[in-house]
Amino acid sequence: MNFSGKYQLQSQENFEAFLKAAGLPDDVIQKRKDTRGMSEIVQNGNHFKITFNNDNQIQVMEFTVGEECELSTPTGEKVKTVVNLEGGNKLVTSFKGMKSVTELNGDTITTTFTLGDVVCKRISRELD
Repeated sequence: MNFSGKYQLQSQENFEAFLKAAGLPDDVIQKRKDTRGMSEIVQNGNHFKITFNNDNQIQVMEFTVGEECELSTPTGEKVKTVVNLEGGNKLVTSFKGMKSVTELNGDTITTTFTLGDVVCKRISRELD
């Protein structure tokens, strides 16, 4: 299954609680909570380049499935981790007590973040 495409955030659950649990200050949480971010995923085999555009703040992540890479936490801290592909449609990684699962189903990507007992879900749909 190929993840490539442009996706628009449609809905989110528990996002504020997740950002708070991750240690972000209230003023930053207020700025991020209502963004309708867009992401573009370019997949070339096992290599992924994901560009996030949240209200003109751009963040780029690149990784190859199964290989160590450097990703950013919600606070901007750089961490080393490995992203794995499970079941052909789930990108899974864990770092600093947080687990991230990004699942592709048709034209919908659901990303679930778990940090302690806080679970956040963000749902995006592919743009035509």
